[in-house]
Amino acid sequence: MRAATKLALLLGWLGYALLPWYFVEGMSLTEFGWLAGYPLGKAGSALVLALSGQAPWLLPIGVALVAATAVMSSRDTPRVATVLVWAGLAGMVLFFAQGFAIALENQGIPWLAVLLGGSGATQRGMGAGGFLAILSLLLLLCHGLAYRGVCRGDLFTTSSIGIVILLIGLFIFFPVATILRSALVDQAGAFAPSAFVARFFDSSIWGLGCLSANVNCGVAWNTLVLAVLTGVITTLLGLACALLILRTGMPGKRVMRALTVLPIITPPFVIGLALILLFGRAGLVSSLLYEWFDVPRSRWLYGLPGILLAQVLAFAPIAFLVLIGVVQGISPSLEEASQTLGAKRWQTFSTVTWPLLRPGIANAFLLGFVESMADFGNPLVLGGNFEVLSTKIFFAVVGAAYNQGQAAVLAIVLLAFTLGAFWIQQRWLGNKSYTTLTGKGDAGLPTPLPRRVQWLAGLVIVPWVALTFIIYLVILMGGFVKTMGRDHTPTLEHYRTGFAIDFSRGIFFEGAAWNSFFTTLKVAAISAPLTAIIGLLTAYLLTRQNFRGRSSLEFATMLSFAIPGTVLGVAYILAFNVPPIEITGTGLILIIAFVFRNMPVGVRSGIAGLSQIDKSLDEASTTLRARSFTTLWRVVLPLLRPALVAALVYSFVRSMTAVSAVIFLVSAEYNLATAYIVGRVEAGEFGLAIAYSSVLIVVMAIGIGLIQLGVGERKLGRRKVVALSSSVSDPINQGAVS
Repeated sequence: MRAATKLALLLGWLGYALLPWYFVEGMSLTEFGWLAGYPLGKAGSALVLALSGQAPWLLPIGVALVAATAVMSSRDTPRVATVLVWAGLAGMVLFFAQGFAIALENQGIPWLAVLLGGSGATQRGMGAGGFLAILSLLLLLCHGLAYRGVCRGDLFTTSSIGIVILLIGLFIFFPVATILRSALVDQAGAFAPSAFVARFFDSSIWGLGCLSANVNCGVAWNTLVLAVLTGVITTLLGLACALLILRTGMPGKRVMRALTVLPIITPPFVIGLALILLFGRAGLVSSLLYEWFDVPRSRWLYGLPGILLAQVLAFAPIAFLVLIGVVQGISPSLEEASQTLGAKRWQTFSTVTWPLLRPGIANAFLLGFVESMADFGNPLVLGGNFEVLSTKIFFAVVGAAYNQGQAAVLAIVLLAFTLGAFWIQQRWLGNKSYTTLTGKGDAGLPTPLPRRVQWLAGLVIVPWVALTFIIYLVILMGGFVKTMGRDHTPTLEHYRTGFAIDFSRGIFFEGAAWNSFFTTLKVAAISAPLTAIIGLLTAYLLTRQNFRGRSSLEFATMLSFAIPGTVLGVAYILAFNVPPIEITGTGLILIIAFVFRNMPVGVRSGIAGLSQIDKSLDEASTTLRARSFTTLWRVVLPLLRPALVAALVYSFVRSMTAVSAVIFLVSAEYNLATAYIVGRVEAGEFGLAIAYSSVLIVVMAIGIGLIQLGVGERKLGRRKVVALSSSVSDPINQGAVS
């Protein structure tokens, strides 16, 4: 245990005494221009800057490291624990105090800067040295708590909890608080609670005029109705698809499985654009209905029906990803026991299978509900006069009538709805046990679905799959014609414009889209595994560890999902454009935004999967003297492969297709594919936008296949199906989720 603490202390000294304390442009393995200012100047270490008098406010942080170093040789464990706790805590407080107090000119906290000896001084954002120092101080604090017996003295558990809390605090709470505090100030920036009350109870938010007059309802009710409908429909579709794939022998399951994943890997605006080309006033289907059956053209697509249709097509696969792992994890022996006692198929399904699906259903609904509330692209394209909170916030921030305070109030309403849904979900699940994976042998065979369930699921899924197929046929055609809907002359001009390659001078990527494509691919490849690791680790801590503030931490993981991407992007600009974390305009801010925007999916998928795994497996591993990290790596994680695949796939795809969360964070150097596509749509270059989207779809499909191949399947030790009744003849699929 002491070896791990010494390593943490070594990291602290490396960051404090050797590495540049501040962020230095051009600091990379291939660029060494920053060395010109080392060890003093802009590339100086904290120790040198403090002792030279250039930054005396950094000296107390070194004192905390000295105190921890001095006690490491002691054999008095309680004394070591006390010193580590106080050194780590004091060092972290001093670190953040000087970081927020001493910033740019006319910013920071002047009175605190005076106390720290930095009156009138300025400093840049934290760099590599500062990052290692704060990480070391946090680990020292967590190790001290472990030496005191917290979390049964497990260093990995206490350190993981500390790291997760720090990350959520810095990259979720801090930026959200930065944008929400503007709800309490007026247009001039003065503190004005009355302005908050007036904005919050505005009739445009809560108005119910649509019930008594021919006017629109408040934007809050529009958003709530849309989110509930989307959550219910996507959950039922995802469940029906999972049951048909795993519990029936219906033909075409591979095709259906592939089509259900396609909406996930579709860039924004594309599904909405395809729906307009099909069902708009001049759409293909609308034209055929008018010419063949004299059905009048209408604008039914623009409003609640169109947004709901687009969101169901886009978000039902998310429910499928969550639910297929839950359906797969249900122990067949429980269903066999029910039938042995004389229960019919329907009775077994309703009394055994359905209750065990409740965690997955609750989590799938919650994700669909929150995704609908945070959705920006579909309401923007198909909303018409039907306003929702996300688009209203967007126009409050970037519209002509700029009103940051109103945007913050709308974000509070959105957050309240999301947390309310989370509370209802928790009440519905209660404290019941849903464990089905116990580590014991299970030779049972899954019970075939009742015929009425099979027919009902088939009647629901077949139209959904058919519509999905038609939409993607329209999308693929759009890139190979001059102008979709007007001039259908075949052409490759759109692909040449975006992705042309010149081989005359070697390989030169001369297409206009290559730069944003490579940047997007790099950012997604980095952020996806980080998202999955942090999400599943958080789920493990929430379900397997008891510590104070666990419920608050679980709520905090949903905050980034509850806040619309547009607001989160603005919040990141306001929070990280100035010291102590000054990363606006870099690729790092894009990675951080994607990681913490997508993390809730990994958390919810992990919680749903862990609710089925008996804790006795963890206890057996601990009894055999395995540490918690070994237990997590060798026992729990192999059983969480469906959840791991879901987290990796979702985070990778969302990093490739997200637009609202990063539309304000991209720069000329770090432009993303979605921002490029939006620019082409605004310029009227729909052919190039659809062609680029088609390329992204192919790339993401390949990425998903590689993720599944790399993660592998979950093996549950169940026997293969040799022969079943004629109604169910397909072997049970034990593969990972798509």
